[in-house]
Amino acid sequence: MTEEIEFILDSTKESMTGSIAHLEKEFLNIRAGKASPAMLGSVFVDYYGSATPLSQVSKISVPDARTITLQPFEKNMLQVIEKAIMVANIGFNPMNNGDVIIISVPALTEERRRELAKQAKVEAEDAKVGIRNARKDANTDIKKLEKEGTSEDICKSAEEEVQNLTNSYIRKIDELLVSKEAEIMKV
Repeated sequence: MTEEIEFILDSTKESMTGSIAHLEKEFLNIRAGKASPAMLGSVFVDYYGSATPLSQVSKISVPDARTITLQPFEKNMLQVIEKAIMVANIGFNPMNNGDVIIISVPALTEERRRELAKQAKVEAEDAKVGIRNARKDANTDIKKLEKEGTSEDICKSAEEEVQNLTNSYIRKIDELLVSKEAEIMKV
């Protein structure tokens, strides 16, 4: 195969791997009832005028399966952190005792579990769209090479390779979704 086609295949693989990584990150934000610092990964605090990740302004710990505690590095950040958690709309009600912020992670109801499973399906479908877009871009680039004189056989085998990549990455997404749904529905 030509160098250009190898480059197209490598960049397609990189793009598809990025879609999987993004999906895994999104799945971390879908909580399955057990407390985890990753649940607060999407929370940003207004720290002296700049949006700063929560983990950079406080120590996050999980003393038990239903509690997350936040120890701000600066005491005057208590209310700001509390407000940021409320604004992030992740379903938590933080409590402030003057030193630390305590978040009780409620047990999931059956209805909430179903909602989270639906949300996981939506995220998985978004990742599949990303994979398919990478396939479309790769096939477009291969067609351009064919018009520029690359042999038809080489281009056909490259398109088959792109389709094989697509199939394998979509299978991986389906596997991730099945395991996430099982985690969510487990009581």
